[in-house]
Amino acid sequence: MTVAFTCTTTTDLPQAELFDRARSIDAHVGSMRLTRERAIGGVTSGLIGPGQHVTWRAWHFGLPIRMTSFITEFDAPRRFVDEQRRGPFRTFRHVHEFSTEGGQTTMVDRIEFSAPFGVVGAAVERILLRPCLRYLITARNRFLVATRLPAKG
Repeated sequence: MTVAFTCTTTTDLPQAELFDRARSIDAHVGSMRLTRERAIGGVTSGLIGPGQHVTWRAWHFGLPIRMTSFITEFDAPRRFVDEQRRGPFRTFRHVHEFSTEGGQTTMVDRIEFSAPFGVVGAAVERILLRPCLRYLITARNRFLVATRLPAKG
C-alpha cells in the first residue's frame, strides 16, 4: 500500500533562496541532528542538482539506516523531485514545489512511500512511519526558514 501526505510551509524568504535551501545537503544535515543523518556518498555537501544522488546514513528507531536518493526531476526554482533508489522503503518519492504570491513563498512537500513489510506494512505505514516522516519533514522545513545559512560560493 502506498501512503501519501503533504506539508505546506509559507515564508517571506525569496523563492529561489528557499529552493536552494531545500536542496542543500548541509541544511538537511543541520535539520536532522536528532537522527544523526549524514551524507556519506554521492553529493555530500553543497547543493544537489539534476541527475545527482546522495546516500544518507541515519539512525531511526535505534537502527542504522542507509538510503540513496536521486534527483529525478528538476525545474529551478519551481520544483524538484527526489526518489529513493536504494534503502529501507519499497518506494519513496518526495516532490518539492515552490511558488510566490503576494510577497510570500510557499513550499509544498508531497511525500509518497510504501514500506517493504507486506500486509503488516500497511499498519506500520499509517501508525508509525507516516507520523514520523511528517514530523521530520515539518522539523526540516522549520529549520530551513528559521536558520541563517552561510553564503554560497
